[in-house]
Order: sequence, then structure tokens, then C-alpha cells
Amino acid sequence: MESSIQTIASNTLLIIFAVVAMTGIICSKISEILKVPDVVLFLIAGILIGPSFFRFIDIGQYQVENQLILTFGSAFILYLGGKEISLKVLKDVRISVFLLSTLGVAISAFIVAKIVGLTFGVSAMTALLIGSIIASTDPATLVPIFNQVKIKDRVKQTVISESAFNDATGAILTSAVLAIILSGKFSLSANIYELGIMVVVGVVVGIVTGIALLKLVNDQPYGIFKDFAPIISILSVVIAYEVSTKFGGSGYMACFIVGIITGNKKNFKIWLSQTSYDADFYVAETLGNICRMSIFVILGSQVDLAVLGKYFVPSLLVALSLMFIARPICVIVCTMFDRNAKWSKKEMLFMMWVRETGVIPAALCGIIVAMKIPGYEIISSVVFMTILMTLIIQGSTTKLVAKKLGLLEDQITESSK
Repeated sequence: MESSIQTIASNTLLIIFAVVAMTGIICSKISEILKVPDVVLFLIAGILIGPSFFRFIDIGQYQVENQLILTFGSAFILYLGGKEISLKVLKDVRISVFLLSTLGVAISAFIVAKIVGLTFGVSAMTALLIGSIIASTDPATLVPIFNQVKIKDRVKQTVISESAFNDATGAILTSAVLAIILSGKFSLSANIYELGIMVVVGVVVGIVTGIALLKLVNDQPYGIFKDFAPIISILSVVIAYEVSTKFGGSGYMACFIVGIITGNKKNFKIWLSQTSYDADFYVAETLGNICRMSIFVILGSQVDLAVLGKYFVPSLLVALSLMFIARPICVIVCTMFDRNAKWSKKEMLFMMWVRETGVIPAALCGIIVAMKIPGYEIISSVVFMTILMTLIIQGSTTKLVAKKLGLLEDQITESSK
């Protein structure tokens, strides 16, 4: 009897995976036609096939599997975000990127927390939890957009680097606030110390794991596993996350650092054969797409439309406040200290506009909803609204804004002639 129940559960999970994957593929093709960010369609499709409408899937019955998908998916996407960062370009704008991805996240989180407190009347810690979740931007959304829209290189690298770094910062800050809520204890010195440990351990584990495992797939002389580069890449994410978490560090930071090392392997005197490189690239890209599809479709399927309708107006106000109040303040404060970068007003305006919320906030929200943290319905409503608003309004107008500001590569080339 027990084995038959397990078989039914396994079959159901396989069906859910098939439905999610096929839904993601269809949405990806539609997004190419409509020129709309695919994650928006993933979210909407998730609502349609979830319990709110057609009831094709209900991942809420499988909490362990839900947590596994969200945790690994967000970790792997951070790894991919790290791979997109060029240390050479990053060197010239490192101060701006550092401030945007640290101080900027804190500024956004606290401004949003204040607005959430005023609009929803929730506790200060719940408001700060919401602010922490949606304070980061999204490399998984920005990278595909910038692959289609050719922006001035240093602006592109700054925005992508910020999004990858601040995803890790946002995840760490969310974990810290969540720990305070669950323990009911708050000590400034203790929490700063714990945050420091999370960052330092995460960085150290990420560096050690990244270099050690890459050496094993190096073309020569230590590359005993060079024919298994894609598998080693996936294992590096799992090992970095688990080891870092085991020692009190941030698993997300560790995965992100592994990604940076992988994306800049030549700086560490590591080379892959062309065959290994191609295999690793295509496997990582495919798995990354699966993770993005799964996270957003599953998040959409867990949206309670009754709750969203109930909190629609205040959630919309929070999302708009993040876009038009918190983000501009964040960019102004964080770029004013980087005088070497000499940011122009047009470049700053573009950075103010491009701040899509996406995968990591979605994954963190999914984890919190699954844990049934007090106020999780409000959290879900605000996160969903923020993702939808930033992606539809900002994501779909990136090229138009860049063109108006004269930041497209062809415009720059023409003006220099």
C-alpha cells in the first residue's frame, strides 16, 4: 500500500515537471513573438495552470520538492550571474558596483520597509523582510535583455555586475532578517557579526570550491575529470552551497563566487578544451533556463488571486515607490562617491530605470510562503506585483530608454565618427 502511494506521488511529480517544462517552452516562444520578457509570461502561465484556474499542477502538496527547486534554482542562477561578470571591466567601475550592491540594497530595503509599514500597517521586521526580498535586481532577466539590446559596455557591465552582487546581498539580508523573526531576538552587534561571517565564509568557500573543482577539469596537467566539465559545474554549485551553509556562511554568496571564478577562469590560469567548454556552456544554459521556468511558473501557481486582489492597491503603491523613489535615491547616493567613473546624467538616468526584480526575490518569496511566515500573504502579493510591474514597464522599455538617452552602441559609434 505504502509503495503504491509513493509510486503515485512520483508519477504526479513527473507530470508536474512535464507540465511546467512544456509551459515554459511555449511561453518562451510567445515572448520572442511579443517581445515581452519571458518571466512575465511564466508568472501568468503559472497562475493559469495552478489551483486558481485550471488546476493542472499544485506544487504546494510537495513542500520538500518545492524547497529543493527554489533553493537549487536560485543558487544555480546566482552562479550563472557570476559567470557574466568580467573582472577586467569591473575594475573600472568597482566602487559604483560595490556601493550599489551593498549600500544600495540597504537603502532600497529600508525605504521600501518604511512604505510597507505605512501602507500595510505590519510589524517593522515583516516590513523589513519585504524590503530585503525585493531590494535586489535580477541578472537572469537583465542578461537576456542586454544580449538583445546593445548598450554602452561599462553601463551594461555595471548593471549586470550590480544585479549579480546585489542578488547575493539581498539573499543574505533576507536570511538575516528571517533569522531574527524566527528567533525573536535582535542584537545589532550579534547580527552584524553573523552577517559578516555569512559573507566571509561564503566568499572563502566559493573561492576554494571554484578553483579546486575547475583544476580538475583543466585541460592540463591536473584535469583528470576534463571530460565531465558540465557535471563538475553543477556539483560545484551544490558543494559550495552545502559546505558554506554547514559552516554558517551564505550558500548564495559561495555559488556566486564560484560563478565569478568560472567566468574568469583564465585569470586563475585555468583553461578548458574547446569540447569541454562548449559542453559546459550548453548544459549550464539549458539548466539555467529550466531553473528560471520552474521558479516563475511555480511561483505563479502559488499566487492566491483572492489575496492579490485584497492587497492590490497597497502592493501597487509599494512597487511604484521602489521604482520611482527608492531606486533613484539609491543610484544618486551610490554613484556620487565614485568620482573616477565620471558618470554622466544620462548614464545615471538609465541605471535608475533598469532595475528589474526577478528570480532570487521570487525564489526567496516561494521559500517564505512555503514556511508560512507571519504575513506571508502580504509578502507574496508585494513580490508578485513588484516582479510584474518592473518587468512589464521597465524590462519592455529598456531599448527605448537607452535610445532616447543615446546609450546604444550604434549611436555611440556614430557620434564618435
